[in-house]
Amino acid sequence: MSSRVKRTYGSRPTRTAPLLPPSSPPSALSSSPHRGGDDEHDDDGENGRGSLSELKRKRPHLDDWPVNAPPAKRPLSLRAASGKAAPTAPFPSSRDSKARGNPKPKKGAKEPENLKQKQLTQLHFALDTTVLRTCAVCSLTYTRAAPDDESLHRAHCARVQRGMEWGKEEEREAKNGKVRIEEVRTDVKLPNGAKGRVVCFRADVGGKIGSKLTTLLETINITLSAPALTPQCLQSSKAYLFLLSSPSPSGSSYREKVIGCVIAQRISTAMAIAPREGSESTPSSKDSSAIRLIPTPLPTPLGIPRLFVSSAHRRLGVASTLLTAAAETFILGCPLDPKKGEVAFTQPTGLGGMVLENWAGGRGRVYEE
Repeated sequence: MSSRVKRTYGSRPTRTAPLLPPSSPPSALSSSPHRGGDDEHDDDGENGRGSLSELKRKRPHLDDWPVNAPPAKRPLSLRAASGKAAPTAPFPSSRDSKARGNPKPKKGAKEPENLKQKQLTQLHFALDTTVLRTCAVCSLTYTRAAPDDESLHRAHCARVQRGMEWGKEEEREAKNGKVRIEEVRTDVKLPNGAKGRVVCFRADVGGKIGSKLTTLLETINITLSAPALTPQCLQSSKAYLFLLSSPSPSGSSYREKVIGCVIAQRISTAMAIAPREGSESTPSSKDSSAIRLIPTPLPTPLGIPRLFVSSAHRRLGVASTLLTAAAETFILGCPLDPKKGEVAFTQPTGLGGMVLENWAGGRGRVYEE
């Protein structure tokens, strides 16, 4: 009886496939299949399935991976390799935005002008002493070491001491008839031997003579601490100037200077000055301008709002000459007498009060400007 051979799958030679490199790291959580020696030759083909399970790639444990391994370099794109600009990402990284937002300044680069600090110059020391100074000659208070104040003081002080120049332009304008100038006094001789003349014209004239009078009135107002005369006042006023003749430096000709000025105004009423009592019969001080008035308005035709004589030519009779010429010629054909109370003054200073006492004989009047 012949023996029958039974063929099984385990008797066949198993073909093992070549191992391929892993495409992704295996996981350590997967368990290895159970391999038993008795199960390799099962009749239902479990051996074949076990062989296929061996082909499955197992993931190594996490400890097998390098911890401090550098990241893999990215290959250059085709545009970068060819020299063209590579496309930028639609959303820049935070590192790039910080680099663009806070660029480091280059060496030698100029700072913008608004960031530069302006250098300040100290004009004077901040000491306990004040920088304001009051001139003893012209009584003008100005700031020392200030160029504008220094130049203003020099010009003002020169006019107060020596007067103003009356040049050829003013004379030419008067001869051409542009401004009507009347010579009311000629060859006026002063106690020091100097000679001069008195001219008169309207106080609201223009041209060179008008600008000269405006500068002179500004000097007078600063000296007397008085307000500027209004245009209505100038329209009803006349200006009387004392022109002093002096030889030129070359000695070949003479030039004139304005050393005195009186502004005469038409008024209607004024108040009489109350007589002084006892020791008050004479002014006690040249700087005192305190007077007492009788508050009764009296008719007065002539008022003197401004009176000025340069300091170098005072006490020579210049003020009296100007006031007399104004009283005699202000109203044509009607001379006025100050001793009868026909001439009034605005609030006088100390020196003005002395002139009022001497010239009017104590009968002068005061009116409100």
